[in-house]
Amino acid sequence: MAPTSLYTKLSSYVAKPEKKIEPPMISATAAAGLSILYTLLYVLPLYLTPTTRPSPSLSRDAPSSIRSRIRIVSLSVTACSFLTAYLLSTYAFSPPLEVLHQLGLYPLGSYEIFASFLLTALLFAGPLFERGIVDGGWRGWIKGRRLHESLSSWIGWRNYVAAPVTEEILFRSLIISLHLIIIPPGPSPLTLVFTTPLYFGIAHVHHLYEFTLTHPFAGVGQALVRSLMQFGYTTLFGWYASFLVLRTGSVWGVIIVHAFCNWMGLPRVWGKVGGVAIEGGVLGGPVRGKEDQERREGGGGGLGVGWTVAYYLVLIAGAVIWWTALWPLTVSENALVKIWDQSAVR
Repeated sequence: MAPTSLYTKLSSYVAKPEKKIEPPMISATAAAGLSILYTLLYVLPLYLTPTTRPSPSLSRDAPSSIRSRIRIVSLSVTACSFLTAYLLSTYAFSPPLEVLHQLGLYPLGSYEIFASFLLTALLFAGPLFERGIVDGGWRGWIKGRRLHESLSSWIGWRNYVAAPVTEEILFRSLIISLHLIIIPPGPSPLTLVFTTPLYFGIAHVHHLYEFTLTHPFAGVGQALVRSLMQFGYTTLFGWYASFLVLRTGSVWGVIIVHAFCNWMGLPRVWGKVGGVAIEGGVLGGPVRGKEDQERREGGGGGLGVGWTVAYYLVLIAGAVIWWTALWPLTVSENALVKIWDQSAVR
C-alpha cells in the first residue's frame, strides 16, 4: 500500500489538473438582438402576402386570413425553435434533455400545469362567478358545450389554441432561454420577469396599423388608446407568465393560462353584474363568440344589487387568496431559476 500511496502523492505534484472547459455562453447584446429578430419574424410575415395582410376588404377575422396566418406564424416559431435549440446546445453545452428543460418543455410537469391554472382561476374568481352562477353558464361547462362551440370557429381556434401555443413558445420559452445563457453574471430573475415580456407587448403594437385599416372611420386617438391599452395588458400578462415559467419550469402551464385568459377576457372592475358585458380577450383582441352574443342579449339588467356585491366580494377574495398562494403553489424542482436568487437550477 505504501508504494501506491507514494506514487499517488508524487503524481499529484507532477500531473496537471484537468482544466474545466466553460461554455462560451452569449452576450446580453446577442440575446437582445435575437429576441428582436424573433419578434420581427413573428410579426412581419403577417404582411407579406395578400391572404395574411389585412385590408379594408379583408378582416383579420376572416377564416382564410386566420388559416394563412396560423400557417406562416407556425413556420416562423418552428425555425426560431431550432435555432434556439442549436444555440443552447452549442453555447451552453446543454445535452438534448437539458435543452428541452431550459425551453420549459420537459419534464411535462402535471402539478406545475395544474398550479398555474388554479392560480389564474383564482384571479378570475369574480368573472367565473358571474358567468357560471349569475349567467347560468355552469351547465354548459359541465357538458363541454362551450368548449366545443369556442373551438368550432377559426376565430376560436386562433384565440384559444394557435395564439397561446405560438406566442408562449416564442416569447416565453425561446426568449427566456436565450437570456438564461447570457455570460455571467447575466440578468437577475427580477430583470428576466420584467424585461423579457416587453418584446411580447411590442409585438402587439402592429394591431394599431390593422385597426386603422379595417376601421377607416375611427379616429387616430381611439386607435392609439386601444393600442396602448393592449400593450399595457399584454405586458402585464407577460410579467405574470414569465414569473410562472421561471418558477415552475413549464411553458405548458402558461399556454393553458394564456388560452384561459383569452377565453375570460378582461375582468369586470366596475359596473353592475348583468349590465354591459366587457368584451375583448386579454391577449388576442376582441372575442366575438356565440357566448358573448348570448350574454349581451340575455344580460339581465333586472338583477338585484346583491349579485353585484357578491361578485366584487368573490373578486377580492380570489385576488387575496391568489396572492397568498402565489409563492407556495409555484415552488418546483423544475424551476429555471430561483426567483430573487441569482443561482439557476440547471
